[in-house]
Amino acid sequence: MTNDRLCAFDWRAGTLTPGPCFGADRDGMDAFARHLDGAQQARAYLVADLVEEDFARCLLPHVGGRAGRSLVERRLSHAYRDTPFRHAEIQDRDSEGRRDDHTLFSALTNAAMVQPWVALMEQNKVPLAGLYSAAHLSAQLVRRMGIAQEHLLLIAEQGGGLRQSYFQGPHLKFSRLTVLAAHDNVVEATASETAKMQQFLTSTRLLGRGQMLHVVVLAPLARVEALEQRCEDDQELAFHFVDIDSACARLKLAGDMDTAEQLLLGLLGRDAPPGQYPPGAAGRFYQLWRARLALNCASAAIALVGALWLLASVWGGVRDDQEGTRLLAEAAQLDARYRAIMASLPPTAARSANMKAAVQLDGLLAATAPAPAPLVTLVSRSLERAPAIRLLALDWQVQPAPQPTQAPIAQPGLDAGALKQSDGGAEPIAASVVGLPAAPPQVLRIDGEVEFGPSDYRAIVDSVNQFARDMAANPGVAVHIVEAPVDVRQSVKLSGKTDSGDAASVKPRFAINVTWKP
Repeated sequence: MTNDRLCAFDWRAGTLTPGPCFGADRDGMDAFARHLDGAQQARAYLVADLVEEDFARCLLPHVGGRAGRSLVERRLSHAYRDTPFRHAEIQDRDSEGRRDDHTLFSALTNAAMVQPWVALMEQNKVPLAGLYSAAHLSAQLVRRMGIAQEHLLLIAEQGGGLRQSYFQGPHLKFSRLTVLAAHDNVVEATASETAKMQQFLTSTRLLGRGQMLHVVVLAPLARVEALEQRCEDDQELAFHFVDIDSACARLKLAGDMDTAEQLLLGLLGRDAPPGQYPPGAAGRFYQLWRARLALNCASAAIALVGALWLLASVWGGVRDDQEGTRLLAEAAQLDARYRAIMASLPPTAARSANMKAAVQLDGLLAATAPAPAPLVTLVSRSLERAPAIRLLALDWQVQPAPQPTQAPIAQPGLDAGALKQSDGGAEPIAASVVGLPAAPPQVLRIDGEVEFGPSDYRAIVDSVNQFARDMAANPGVAVHIVEAPVDVRQSVKLSGKTDSGDAASVKPRFAINVTWKP
């Protein structure tokens, strides 16, 4: 976009193709609106190459975060309050003092030159990816071509005229556009504008006295010889001429490019940086385009994952069917071998199912059958902590489960009279007594005596009580003192002598019932 027209270029498959140009009048606007019809799916990049572009350098305190952004925006809006197209770029910092930020402010001061084109894009819902400055894009050209100098002046003939951009290292400091008339000589204009630019840089102290200014001129190959003859070097000026074809080869850009603006557009198409100036409301269609592209990519990824999962499931199903067929064949072979082996064995009195049940019953009895050893072990541990107690007798019993009051149900093939012995003996042992289906409660009667002096009644009673409490501390154990060594009830009369010479006749005895539920 220049001051008097807008030219469209098409970037496709890495090749830049020139398109139609539209004048900045009513007919050109209408033609551009017709050109945008049906372009809602194409990204648009608008590059401004205008005379009304201002640049200002500013020192700002180094402030980061939201406060720093607010400071830059406040200073930028104060410097260019009449246009929404403004940009700030922090380039470097001072090496001494507060180390302030060197910031370059720029703006398209005549917003009326830009807004009609942007409004047409917004009306046609064209995804406008960014609004760029040709001067700022030339900084990318300097970096990609590797021509940065301490003081560099880049001169290129573009659609809007003769663009002169001054760089310190890789950073753009100032740029101006000289409009050329149809009868102007480009070679003479290049020489004269270079001298004017050198004088301006010296007066603004961007270029010191005696410092070398390197001037890089981008021009078509046919004009390079004339430029070399007209532009001569001196002590403070060094010219470097680069033809467009050599620049394309150095930048690895494909296609036929004749002007410097096409070099900038080629770099923009290959690697588009963020736009310098805000596109305003027209940029929302680009955000919608990005969201639609993200959704399409996510849908494609989900479809691809679903297809892969479906293929994996189908393959797994086929493999499982093959494995199932193989297992069925192996089962049939094993079943045939089993029948053949069983047929070769002699007949047995018991069926295999009964033998299996007998083995399971034996294992269950081995785990749950009652035995006195565990309970006697508990008694032995308690006796180790009661040395005054001596055992006299142990009576171990299994507590049977309560018997039902109704008559037993006769089993098929078994007479009711077979439940008892024919000679009137004892009935068969109940299953709960032998540990089916669970271990039954066990009762152990302990008869013992206390080996204390015959007169020490308190020690005798405490010894038996301590032994009973020690036994009751075991899990599942309940203790009941049947006979105490000394009857201390108030209703019982104490009798006997405590000074009898027969020690054996005065040892107090006791009886305890210990109930254990495993």
